[in-house]
Amino acid sequence: MAVAPPVTPDGRYIVVRGRLWRRANPNLPEAERQAHVAALMQARRAVRAALGAGDAAALKAARADVDAAKVALGERGPVWWEDSEDLNRHMVRNTRYADWFAGVKGTPAGTVASRTET
Repeated sequence: MAVAPPVTPDGRYIVVRGRLWRRANPNLPEAERQAHVAALMQARRAVRAALGAGDAAALKAARADVDAAKVALGERGPVWWEDSEDLNRHMVRNTRYADWFAGVKGTPAGTVASRTET
């Protein structure tokens, strides 16, 4: 079983291998969130199929569907919080979360093995 990655105190990001990744908007209604996650999983399967088939047009469409699902979840696109600061993909050690992360148990050298959140 994968270990859940640490979540920043403000709930905006998870930390994977020392890097911040934007979380899905926790304010989405559960049914809506589930629908977006299902669309994301379908789009990821379509990416895999297109890669396997060598179909460039299908790959482009599938990747656009992945992006659309991630935007709908709040992981990409406009931020879902009040201020507009977005540190997505920044190394946590170079952000205001550095001191917090240094104190997170079980994260030697600021690393976490796997990403479990969509």
